[in-house]
Amino acid sequence: MELPTPQDLRERRTSLELTQSQLAEMAGVSQPLIARIEGGDVDPRLSTLRRIVNALDEAEGSVVRADDIMHETIISVAPDESVRQAEQQMDDAAYSQLPVIQSGIPVGSISHSDIIHAGDDVGDLPVSEVMSESFPAVAPDATVDEVRNLLDHYKAVMVTQAGEAVGIITEADIARQLS
Repeated sequence: MELPTPQDLRERRTSLELTQSQLAEMAGVSQPLIARIEGGDVDPRLSTLRRIVNALDEAEGSVVRADDIMHETIISVAPDESVRQAEQQMDDAAYSQLPVIQSGIPVGSISHSDIIHAGDDVGDLPVSEVMSESFPAVAPDATVDEVRNLLDHYKAVMVTQAGEAVGIITEADIARQLS
């Protein structure tokens, strides 16, 4: 994220015809803080600046959220299913990994790599004995930038609401959104 200058923030706010009070309310900060930031009197914390920039993005309608790009149909396996069943599901769906979900809650992930590293004759073992950690989870209103940052380190991102999986996002979804 390139940090905007106080003048950048003021120009962007005025071009959107927002008052300082309106922007403050949208960002969850005080109007005097907006005035001090725009005046260059104070350097805001990064988290505060991010809330202000996100509020401006939303006012422009340019923010893409996790629930805009997620797949609501989640192909997954349960921890008590056999590794053989998980491998078959991955092959059928042409996926290299799947989330492991129990009662709607992500509890792990399994990939072809996990199966290979588990050794020979693991087909009858339950997925829970071979699976890796769960993919990271974000709320449906997480920004695409937040999701993209997680995808730099993980193969997928789960979208959860009240702890329950409601969607999944992979790099292919980000690429599709950009094209």
